Amino acid sequence: MKWNGNGSKLRLGRMAFRRLPGLAAGAIAAVLMTQGTAMASAQAAAAPPATAPVPTSAPAAQAPAPASPTDIVGIWQGTLHIAAAADHPEINLRIVNKITRDDKGELKVVDYSIDQGGQAMAASKATFANGVLKYAIEGIGGAYEGTMSADGKTINGTWTQGPGSLPLNLDRANADTAWAIPEPPKPMAPDADPSLEVATIKPSQPDRPGRAFLWRGDRFITFNTTLMALIGFAYDVQEKQVIGGPDWMNSDKFDIEGKPDTPGTPSTAQLRIMVKKLLADRFQLKFHNDKKELAAYLLTADKSGPKMTKDDNNPNGLPGLFFRQLGDLNVRNATMQDFAHLMQSAVLDRPVVDQTDLTGRWDFELKWTPDESQFSGMGMRPPPPSDAPDAPPPLFTAIQEQIGLKLESGKAQVDVMVVDHVDKPSPN
Repeated sequence: MKWNGNGSKLRLGRMAFRRLPGLAAGAIAAVLMTQGTAMASAQAAAAPPATAPVPTSAPAAQAPAPASPTDIVGIWQGTLHIAAAADHPEINLRIVNKITRDDKGELKVVDYSIDQGGQAMAASKATFANGVLKYAIEGIGGAYEGTMSADGKTINGTWTQGPGSLPLNLDRANADTAWAIPEPPKPMAPDADPSLEVATIKPSQPDRPGRAFLWRGDRFITFNTTLMALIGFAYDVQEKQVIGGPDWMNSDKFDIEGKPDTPGTPSTAQLRIMVKKLLADRFQLKFHNDKKELAAYLLTADKSGPKMTKDDNNPNGLPGLFFRQLGDLNVRNATMQDFAHLMQSAVLDRPVVDQTDLTGRWDFELKWTPDESQFSGMGMRPPPPSDAPDAPPPLFTAIQEQIGLKLESGKAQVDVMVVDHVDKPSPN
């Protein structure tokens, strides 16, 4: 792999709780953009505005009429209210559920968080019995349970995601009262060579936890990101692959917001192009390429074969890799290189080299008990290991048992970047 020295070379979540990356990482979004970052990447989904208007009516697609006043089939909608916190104002997220039954009578729920872009999220399981609606969306670790009123007009319930929960009460809607589902965001032209037309770079708040790369609406946003983290994202390298440079590259943290000069939602490659140009322009980054044998982790396929689900739905879309909590990783629409980058940038302390020979994109979940050597890339320290008998296994065991891969220590010739020059960012 070669990098151009002049710099020109997230799964949809619900931002319901501040401490849940991936509740909007691009699930921070909607964390988040985290291809290879601490949080997750929104799959072209926009995170919600600080406060979202709640209209009383808007056109929407028709849904089957309920067979009776207490039939669950139909359109249901309500608003999640997230209280203001030190780092954000109050947030309101409008939720629309379209509920149908298939030819076999099985219940189907499609959930839309319309202030986060409105992408459809199909429930992995759904039931309605004795007036109680239950459904789960495995991809974001979310679940809902609510009880229908006697007149069949409302459902009072709770949305749970990760360790947190919030009230979510739903009203039955019709074609006149249902909120409109936004059009899916259009991708950036595949041949586009975008730049960040307008970019602000500010020092991060010193007491703000976590770290994230986000795609929000039509803007690229980061918080608590060091120059080393930006280089790691832009050039797909681990810290040990960057040679030289001043100490502040690892210590000074920045919040960045930039708007591309090209319309549409960028691909991962296009996001990297924009960040490379930003590094060259605002940080005056100059470097040259070399190779070096480094201690590394080698990611290979286990002889039993992969235990992941192939995802062919959106081969050009952004990957979603986000942590519900430390050691609880959800991966959607990601390549093995995406996974390797996340592990080397956020979890492990050395490069991770993908030697799986697995092509395409994959969905999987990975749960393990972190040790104290992990997650320094996120600036976080795992809690002490649990003695509970059902505690997840260590990382290396979990990778083999749960997703059919192997991660082993070794050495490899890897590409390195030798920093020749860099400055602190130029004024906005």
